[in-house]
Amino acid sequence: MSYFYLASNSLITTTTTLPTVSINLGNSLTKPSESLVVILLLTLLSVAPALLIMMTSFVRIIIVLSITKNALGLSTVPPSQVLAGLALFLTFFIMAPTFQKVDQVAVTPYLNGTITAVQAYDNAQTPMKDWMLKQTRTPELALFVQVTKQHPATPKDVSMTALLPAFVLSELKSAFIIGFVVYIPFMIVDLVVASVLMSMGMMMIPPTLISLPFKLLLFVLVDGWTLVAHALLTSYA
Repeated sequence: MSYFYLASNSLITTTTTLPTVSINLGNSLTKPSESLVVILLLTLLSVAPALLIMMTSFVRIIIVLSITKNALGLSTVPPSQVLAGLALFLTFFIMAPTFQKVDQVAVTPYLNGTITAVQAYDNAQTPMKDWMLKQTRTPELALFVQVTKQHPATPKDVSMTALLPAFVLSELKSAFIIGFVVYIPFMIVDLVVASVLMSMGMMMIPPTLISLPFKLLLFVLVDGWTLVAHALLTSYA
């Protein structure tokens, strides 16, 4: 009985201390807490795919690579994962100087506690807007500025709500222009093969069956993937 009495008393007198988490969301120039940094990282990871597609060169690159794949007449080779991976690495290569500027003016100062979160957001917009404005066509930008009823003094004063869709439309147009240039040689090969087969009376043979090896040979001889990658890289110069 004494054993159970002592055990019950120890259970009653024992108190459990729960861990506490403090989050500092103020505007003071203090180093952000680890919990806030984790929350920001998780938020960034959740929106990173959309940001990568909408605000970088990924759209143009993946469209051009997909058009090249279709022009060759290949449905499963190379796999879509390979093209997406190549587009991702080319995107990082093109965007590396801009990302470095964002890190210098926004990320590093905020983590060191020298600027607030609002200032870091504003500082990060400047390098991204400068890069996006260089790739955005004037008609697309004027369209969304007119729709949003903005009156910016300079293009740099355009809000991100108008710049983002204008940038994506410009990237789509540029991608289709490059894709058209890439598609022309393969279309000529298909026409030549189809004409030869028609002249020989071999109408039952699909032209793509004969033209595919010639297109692959042509693409390998001219080092096609390197030429496509070079065209994409120089289009952002």
